Amino acid sequence: MRDENNEFIVKTVVRASVSKTTTGGRVKSMRVLVVVGDKKGKIGVGAGKAKDSADAQKKAERNAYKNLIQVPIINGTIPHNTFAKNGATKVQINSAKQGTGIIAGGVVRDVMHVAGISDIVSKIIGSSSPHNTIYATFNALKQLHSVESIAARLGKTAKEIRSRYFFKKI
Repeated sequence: MRDENNEFIVKTVVRASVSKTTTGGRVKSMRVLVVVGDKKGKIGVGAGKAKDSADAQKKAERNAYKNLIQVPIINGTIPHNTFAKNGATKVQINSAKQGTGIIAGGVVRDVMHVAGISDIVSKIIGSSSPHNTIYATFNALKQLHSVESIAARLGKTAKEIRSRYFFKKI
């Protein structure tokens, strides 16, 4: 689903009914997990919880827009392999050659699609809970560095870094 105000894609990943037992009985509410992205490297993840599904969706979208990050993308893939953990979930994301596609399970596929990454190989290790998986994936994407920032840190030019460490077609 596209947002009319801008070119962001809003993808609802999880919509679940949750309940809390109180002295007066059970209180039901909705929990929504949303990913927003522009397919050009900008991506955000947000969660919302409310009594009504529409309110939870609005809260989740608002939180996702607050948490936007820029992911460096080179020829449809990420510049280097990355690994992150959230709770009992570990996510390993590896760059892939052009034409590989998105080889990912669960919500990792949705995150990559919304981010605009078209060639990736990933593995979920441990728990496959959607909430932990999506935040572990988001943390892994946060750790990525562009070729220019890596070159600056190593005191080399971006061309030297590309020719030595990345695919030859870059």
